[in-house]
Amino acid sequence: MITGASGGLGAAVVAQFLARGAIVRAPMMEAIAPPHLAVAGVHATPSIDVGDEAAIRDWYAAQPPPWASIHLVGGFTMAPIGKTSLADFDRMMSMNARTCFLACREAVIAMRRGAAGGRIVNVIARPAITPTGGMIAYAASKAAVASITQCLAAEVLNERIWVNAVAPSISDTAANRASMPDADFDRWPKADELAHAIADLASPANRLTSGALVPLYGMS
Repeated sequence: MITGASGGLGAAVVAQFLARGAIVRAPMMEAIAPPHLAVAGVHATPSIDVGDEAAIRDWYAAQPPPWASIHLVGGFTMAPIGKTSLADFDRMMSMNARTCFLACREAVIAMRRGAAGGRIVNVIARPAITPTGGMIAYAASKAAVASITQCLAAEVLNERIWVNAVAPSISDTAANRASMPDADFDRWPKADELAHAIADLASPANRLTSGALVPLYGMS
């Protein structure tokens, strides 16, 4: 299961899992799948609001029990505290923390149907670990995702469900390049590099790591 599979990082993560022989199932907000989801091995379900409790609950319930559930949905905003509205704060909490919570909950319920354990990987960001000024709404929402990750990891450890999060400094995607055109893109972690790390954490070969917030900073 991959939420947020239609985005720039999502495309790399989907490709990484397909290369490892996985079957990918993806709920997507869009009505029409982008090209990287309209391929063999991917089952994309259109018009699913992953922030809607009933919609995401019903979607997970309709799928076979997953081995791994990867949660990429999220948003970003930055502004000094005086220019951060409550609407900005609520939007970040909804896009980042709410979607992660709902996907994690439904993934655990679905994995329990399979009774074989599983892997969950969330995405936080460096500001969730390292205090960073000028993006308090974003950082707080990603810190909530970090807490969800570590608390859930402790809760389901004895069920052989490993829960981790990756913490990119920034993803080298088209959207991020457009928003920061003067940055040194060569120093940014590449989407396929982040995808590789995510897939490693989700692999059955990962038998030791759970509750980790894995920094993926590269040189940035």
